[in-house]
Amino acid sequence: MSRTLRRLMIVLAVIGIGLASYLTVIHYAGINPACTAGQSCVKVQTSVWSKVAGVPVALLGLIGYIAILGSLLAPDREESRLATLGLTVIGVGFSAYLTYRELFSIHAICEWCVSSAVVLTLLLIGAIVRYLTAPASLVAGSPPAGVYADDDEPYRRERSARKNGDGSASEHDSEDVAAR
Repeated sequence: MSRTLRRLMIVLAVIGIGLASYLTVIHYAGINPACTAGQSCVKVQTSVWSKVAGVPVALLGLIGYIAILGSLLAPDREESRLATLGLTVIGVGFSAYLTYRELFSIHAICEWCVSSAVVLTLLLIGAIVRYLTAPASLVAGSPPAGVYADDDEPYRRERSARKNGDGSASEHDSEDVAAR
């Protein structure tokens, strides 16, 4: 499932890049966005909240989607899954703030922005599932696959047999690990 989820998330990130690229291009080209809701998209795109410190939020979204895609294309490790999770949390939070502004300050809804919010929300859900369901071999602190060779099986059985009754390791375990 992890591989399929990751691929789906990559597709979603590419869709997000497409949305944000379109909005960035129309911003810099001075073109009105295609919008089925009349002038709502134009009203949102030209509002005071369409920029942060002079940078269009569409460009910030594009950078965010590229970062999310990069974290998904990185080797599948806890760090990359955590990066994806963090980036999507930030993206959804910023998107929620912008949606609030659309509803209560601008009084107009941009369908492109809503589409991006939906994509980010789906990416966040996927990032949470992917992070929480990581295989044990990919969790930090677990030995990478192949660390224990077949001839280590007797060692692992012996070590398991020496566990104290309360589940804690015996004092000899640390000596065995140090000796290896």
